[in-house]
Formats: sequence, C-alpha cells, structure tokens
Amino acid sequence: DGYRNTNQVSDDYRYQDGNYDAPNDGYYRGGDEPAQEEDAQSDVTEGHDEDDEVYEGEYQGIPHPDDIKEKQKKRAPAVDDEYRDRADLMAERMEDEEQLAHQYENIIEECGHGRFQWTLFFVLGLALMADGVEVFVVGFVLPSAEKDMCLSSSNKGMLGLIVYLGMMVGAVLLGGLADKLGRKQCLIISLAINAAFAFLSSFVQGYGFFLFCRLISGLGIGGTLPIVFAYFSEFLSREKRGEHLSWLCMFWMIGGIYASAMAWSIIPHYGWGFSMGTKYHFHSWRVFVLVCALPCIASLVALKFMPESPRFLLEIGKHDEAWMILKQVHDTNMRAKGEPERVFTVSYIKTPKQVDEFIEIQSSTGTWYQRWLVRITTTLKQVWDNVLYCLTAQYRMNTLMLAVVWFTMALSYYGLIVWFPDMIRYLQDEAYDSRVKIFDEEEVSHFTFNFTLENQIHRNGEYRNDKFIGMKFKEVRFEDSLFEDCYFEDVRSSETFFENCTIISTVFYNTDLYEHKFINCRLINSTFMKEKEGCHIDFEEDNDFLIYLVSFLGSLSVLPGNIISALLMDKIGRIKMIGGSMLISAVCCFFLFFGNSESAMIGWQCLFCGASIAAWNALDVITVELYPTDKRATAFGILNGLCKFGAILGNSIFSSFVGITKVVPILLASSALVGGGLLALRLPETREQVLM
Repeated sequence: DGYRNTNQVSDDYRYQDGNYDAPNDGYYRGGDEPAQEEDAQSDVTEGHDEDDEVYEGEYQGIPHPDDIKEKQKKRAPAVDDEYRDRADLMAERMEDEEQLAHQYENIIEECGHGRFQWTLFFVLGLALMADGVEVFVVGFVLPSAEKDMCLSSSNKGMLGLIVYLGMMVGAVLLGGLADKLGRKQCLIISLAINAAFAFLSSFVQGYGFFLFCRLISGLGIGGTLPIVFAYFSEFLSREKRGEHLSWLCMFWMIGGIYASAMAWSIIPHYGWGFSMGTKYHFHSWRVFVLVCALPCIASLVALKFMPESPRFLLEIGKHDEAWMILKQVHDTNMRAKGEPERVFTVSYIKTPKQVDEFIEIQSSTGTWYQRWLVRITTTLKQVWDNVLYCLTAQYRMNTLMLAVVWFTMALSYYGLIVWFPDMIRYLQDEAYDSRVKIFDEEEVSHFTFNFTLENQIHRNGEYRNDKFIGMKFKEVRFEDSLFEDCYFEDVRSSETFFENCTIISTVFYNTDLYEHKFINCRLINSTFMKEKEGCHIDFEEDNDFLIYLVSFLGSLSVLPGNIISALLMDKIGRIKMIGGSMLISAVCCFFLFFGNSESAMIGWQCLFCGASIAAWNALDVITVELYPTDKRATAFGILNGLCKFGAILGNSIFSSFVGITKVVPILLASSALVGGGLLALRLPETREQVLM
C-alpha cells in the first residue's frame, strides 16, 4: 500500500493557481525544463512547424506559456533590445520561484517534522549558543585581564566594543556569502574562524594581539546568526516555522547562562594556570576563554554530518543533490516514526531559471593567485548586488522599516544591558564611600603596620620611625601628613594616594607606590628601591561576583519570555509579538526611576530582559520570512550588522551617563522602544506565507 502506480498522476504538488501541474510519474517532461532562448536554436530546425505540436497541458485547461508571454508583453512597457533577454529571464525566474515555493512547502510537509529537524535543531543551537557566549566573554574577563595587561580605561572600552565591531562586519560579509556559497559551507567557515581565534586569544600576552584576536573571533561568530536562522527555516514547514525558530532562540539564552556559570566557577580561582618566567602568565581567566570556545567547536564538528539546505541547492539549479537530501530527511523521519515503508513520492522538483553568469577559469589561465583573485572579486560583486537588491522598490520599504526596528531594539537593549551592572556598581561604590573612616591629626611612632588598611582618610597625621611591611592599602588617602624616617617594604596598593604630604628620610623598597600616587608632595632624602614591575592583582573584587550574578539572572529571566513567544508566535502573529513586546519593555523602562537599590535594579533588569526577548524572537522569524531564498541570509546579515552598530552606540551612550543622571538613558531607551514598536505594526504579517 505504500507504493504508487507509476502511471498515477500525483496531486500533492500541483500548483494551486492553475499555472503549474507536475505529474509525478518520474518521466521527463519537456514543459518542466527551462525554455531555450530563441538565438540558441539551431539552424537545422528551419522549416519545422512548432504549431503542429500538441501542448501537454492543453487537455488540462492550462494556457500555453507562449500565450501567457504574449499577453504579458502586450501589457508590459517596451524593453530595449539590449536588456530584453535578461528581463525575460528574470520574469521567468520569478515565475519559477513562485511555483517552487508552493511545491517545496508541500514536499516539506510530506517529509514531516521529526528526528532530522530535532538533530539539526541541536547542532545549530550550539552555534547560536556560541554567539551568546561571545557577547559575554570580554565583559567577564576584563576585571582580571586589565591587571594582567595593564589596561587603561580607554583600552578597556575599546576591548568591549571591538567584539561588536567584528560581529557587525561578519554578519554582513558571511551572511551575504551564505547566499552564494551555501548555508553549511559558510557556517563552517564562520565557526572555524571563531574557534581558531578564540583559542589563540587565550594564549597571547600583549594587548594589541589580544584585541586583534577578539576582533577576528567576533567577525567569525557574527555570521552565525543570519546563517543559522536561514538554514533552519528551510527545513521547516509553514505551520512549524514560527514556533521552532523561537525555540531555537533559547540557545542564545543558554549561551549567556553557560558563560556566567563558567566565569563564576573558573575566574575567581586565580591559581588555575601556570607561569613561564616573569613574562608569560596563563591565569584562570584564560582558562575561561578556552572553555567558552567549546560550544563553537562542538557545533563545528557536528555540522560536518549535516547536509546542505536543499532549498538553497534548488535555487542554484542542483536538482539531484536537493532531491537526495529531501529523501534523506523523509526517510530519517519516517524510520523514527516507525513507518520505514513510506516512500518518498516526489520525482521532480521545479528549479528556477539560472540567470547569474559564472566565469570558469581554466587552470592554465594566469597564475593561481590571479585565478583566486578573479573568483573572490566576482563573488564579492554578487554579494554586493544582493545587498543592493534588498533596497530595490520591491523590498525597500520593508527593509527600511525592519532596519529602524532592529536598530531601536539594539540601542535600548544593549545600552541598558551595560547600564544595569554599571549602575549597580555605582550604587555599591556610593554605599562603600559612605562607610569611609576618617582619622584627623593622629600621631603614630615606632609602630609596625603589617595588616590591611581599607577605605580610610588620614588628615594632618604624623608618622615617625614607623614600618609598613607586607601590607595592603585599599582606597586609602593621606592628606597633609608627615612621614619621617619611615620604611615601606613589599607594599601593595589600590586607589591609594598621598596628597600634600611631606616625606623625609623614608625608604620605599619593593612597593607599587609609584610617582603618580604622590600628589603635590615634598620628598626629602627619600629613596625608592626595586619598585614592583607590571600589573599585579591587588585585591579580590566583590564586584566581580556581582557581574557574574547579574548576567546569570538576566540570562535566566528570558526563559519565560522564550516559552511564551514560542507558544504564541504562530497564534497571534509576528507583528503583534514585536509591537507588544517592545511597548511592554518601554513601560518597564519607566519603572527604573524607582530603582534606587541593588536588588531593585536587578529585579527591573530581569523584568526588562524577559519582556524584550519576545520581540527579538519575532524579529528573527519575520526577517527570515520576508525575503526570498537567494537574498535571505544577505538581508538578515545587513539587519543584524545594523543591530550590532546600535549595540556599539548604546554601550557608548548609556555608560557615559552612569553616576550623572538616570533620566537620559531611561527616556532614550523608552522612546526608542515606543517608536520602533509602533513602526513594527506597519510591517506585513508573514504567518501564512510560504518561504519564497
């Protein structure tokens, strides 16, 4: 019963509007093949009367393609002879793509949703998890890396932004290449670049080389987001697409949780590493960087066993390869369902007319690098043409509206994500400063200090014949004080300064009390011997733990939003999901005015992240569905690149107002979310749309 008679006509893949009917008998049909160009016909056919031939669709009531073309030519404006052939080819290709879209939807429904899609789900989920990890890595390692590399504030800021810069370039470049070279191949390239340079960055010692490695690592991982969603969507039917793409978004959340948990468990153990002499140090934060590359490596290995997207292969005319992959999907799912006898009934799939002209260079032409240069420039030109195509009249309005929504969402989300921990840290610093101990006019002589002094101010004090040995200064200031015949040995300091002090006959041996820590001081007969070199760990910062905790809770808080968006994505639609989520997030921003404590700020951060995640998920889905297959990854890459640009601006703008005012960041984020949410309501709904 599982087999069909070869003479039976299959109605499963009949094009619904009457323009296409593909009998499923496995035989060659001339009507299915692309028509030859008129100038390519041989002269030997002269005198052949084509009118005598019987059109195979005549008895089914289907108009002859030539009749349709004649009517279209009468309605269409005249085209110059120079461009007539290409215009006809493009019209034919668009008609073929429309037919293929409906047929492919029916094929995917026949293949079912089962083991194959779930396997691909976890493989691509690991790639998306690697993208989530990359966003958090630099923020977690900065408190330790700044001490190992002696980073200034500007260097730390650049290191935080360089990853987003790389991701912005990678999204546009690798997303565009995925529409020309294939989803699987470009995703492998993307993950390989990220894994290689993330691994290398954990070993390099210099700031410049570390910055370069994180830039290229970000460039690699930047391509994963547009490729992963384009790749997975082409194995999903219309009924499953919104829900399962939303489930896939959960791996970004898992990446944030994974990075926070690993940072929490690894970085505080500073002894987890080794040193080679005095110049090379491999501390625990470098171990953390290595561990963060594991999801990327796991996805890279698993991806080798997955096939290319059949929808992409059909788009470039590789019918047989696409058919074999679709049969593999069908058979895998049927065996998992306990129905191995079910036969894949598709014998022929419509392939669009191929318009692009590829130049094949013979091996004897020029040198090897000249051949590669021509191939690379040709491919990049095709990518650029795809970018421009997204701004043509057919897609211009949708692209511009999506660009505004992506940008406003990124500006507010990434800006607040940085602003939250900075504000919490600022509130902690304020509380810390309020507990400062002040000592006025104290006199200490012949005393040995061998313990830690912390959060103190000493004014108008006198210290004679005192010893400061093996001790630590943390947040200590000496103002208008006198040091006479004192001895400092093996002293470490953090945020410690001597201001307007007089220092007489005092010896400093093996300390980090450098010249810049003495402000307007008089040094008389004082000696500095064997100063500490390089940057050393001063004290374990409690704020490090806070960074991990805030990021962990922020990542975990999006779980309810992910579940709700996945369950409702196909019920209420993408547009309502985006608009509603952004407007609710804007309301959450206003409550930040009441966040005057650490716990309140953490709570509002969790609420904001949970409310905004639905908009992110719906944006990913609608971006995939609004563009055709040969432009899908390119368009997604452009919009995601713009998103990363918004993240760079958000990080820079919002962090500059920490400790100054809360009004500007809150109003900026709220207004951006309201504007983007209202504009999103004007986008077309794609819930019932097949993938073009």
